[in-house]
Amino acid sequence: MAKVLMFVPPVLFAGLAAMFFVGMQRENPDELPSALAGKPAPAVRTEPLGDHPPFEDAILRAPGVKLVNYWASWCAPCRVEAPTLEALAADGVEIHGVNYKDKPENAEAFLAELGNPYATLGADASGRMALDWGVYGVPETYVIDGKGRIVLRFPGPVTERVLEETIRPAMEKAAAAAR
Repeated sequence: MAKVLMFVPPVLFAGLAAMFFVGMQRENPDELPSALAGKPAPAVRTEPLGDHPPFEDAILRAPGVKLVNYWASWCAPCRVEAPTLEALAADGVEIHGVNYKDKPENAEAFLAELGNPYATLGADASGRMALDWGVYGVPETYVIDGKGRIVLRFPGPVTERVLEETIRPAMEKAAAAAR
């Protein structure tokens, strides 16, 4: 028995080394994969946020490419992405916002200060909808095709670089799939 136990540490080490090696061979080792990519987006279950047009489930299933952006007033990276989202909205991109685990008055102050790029808004005060969507943290942005399927999940702030290298190509892919 002692001879068998002698081989356990090297075998465990070899297995761990193999897992690390496989993980490092991914195209983008920092990427957090989404189990929902290519599948219908989970149902939208938000509460109204102020007097803003409400984000409802039918919007996701409507024709056209759209973005869903999870954000919060307490989220520093959300402040970073605000100008990029404003520019996207000015370009005619349909963005729907989900305010995550936030106080409504803080969310309203955030929008008043940094602008409101959202066509519709909803609040997910409990975080339940975010769990259904697989949100790890805010900000997170989803590209949704015209059939309500998730084309891309991007965790982190949408910067100019992310927009050009990741979000816009996913939007083009979603638009092409609709043709």
